[in-house]
Amino acid sequence: MSSDDIKGLTAAAAGTADPLMTSRELFASEATFATLVDAMPQIVWSTKPDGYHDFYNQRWYEFTGVPAGSTDGEGWAGLFHPDDQPRAWERWRRSLETGETYEVEYRLRHHSGLYRWTLGRALPVRDASGQIVRWIGTCTDIDDAKRIAEQNELLSRELSHRIKNIFQVVTGLVSLSSRKAGPEVKAFAAQLRDRVAALGRAHEFARPHSEESRPSFADTSLHGMLHELFAAYPARDEGRVTVTGIDTPVDDRGATPLALLIHELATNAMKYGALSSPEGRIAISVEDEGEGLHIRWRESEGPRVPAAPERTGFGTRLVELSISQQLGGTVERQWNPEGLEVDIRVLKRRLSREND
Repeated sequence: MSSDDIKGLTAAAAGTADPLMTSRELFASEATFATLVDAMPQIVWSTKPDGYHDFYNQRWYEFTGVPAGSTDGEGWAGLFHPDDQPRAWERWRRSLETGETYEVEYRLRHHSGLYRWTLGRALPVRDASGQIVRWIGTCTDIDDAKRIAEQNELLSRELSHRIKNIFQVVTGLVSLSSRKAGPEVKAFAAQLRDRVAALGRAHEFARPHSEESRPSFADTSLHGMLHELFAAYPARDEGRVTVTGIDTPVDDRGATPLALLIHELATNAMKYGALSSPEGRIAISVEDEGEGLHIRWRESEGPRVPAAPERTGFGTRLVELSISQQLGGTVERQWNPEGLEVDIRVLKRRLSREND
């Protein structure tokens, strides 16, 4: 790393060079910056305003094993996995044109010859007039985390497959057990099979999904998803579960966190709340709030609610965190004596790509 490199980066980091800075202060600033970027566990790089790469810290050369200066300009692109190069180039050119933050995951060739997943990120440095004078970027090795996530996804899919098999086994057992039964038992068995099948479909909504495992919905709307989730509950067919208000598109982006919450509420209502009573009712209404959506959950005519629980279960905290992080929303509960009330607010644009 040359003295000119450090001076340029130091001035860029400050936005503009201070004309009153003494040579001693400038030297101390350069030395501090050089030590800082080489002490970081991340790769640090920098480009001119037009995207020409002219600086890498020591971590870059340790990771890639390439000679100093060999990846200046556009030479860095050759170290990306061939399959990732078009996407990385597209996003980098867009950032250069718009000044937007650059962020992309790609596989970078390690000095061992293997490719490791890396998160690349860069921000523009602007002068007092707002003009971009330099780009400062980092590369973070995320390969281990990526592989753990892939392993967890594989385990999740295997677990889901086994759960679906259990639903099928139960359905088969019900069919076998009712073959020699009378008409009344056969009618009950058919209804039970439908309920078990509905639970299987609800499971598809509520389980975690990746790009590979996400379901394709027959009815890609909020009302359609709610109808599917409640198909396993007799109260729906008996008219004790109602859904009113506006409808809105929902795809894999918003279905999972929302379905997890509705599934949890319905399960608890079946155990302790309105659906545990033959007369209990659940009313769900959906209201438009501009950029947001307000989903009201109201239980009534069920057992009296003594008070709010003293402790919140892990499942409840996980679901609410999912609503907050994935849908930019909130969940508020009121434990009224006549029944639980839940107010769910989410951002419409997070529910479906159609809402972007």
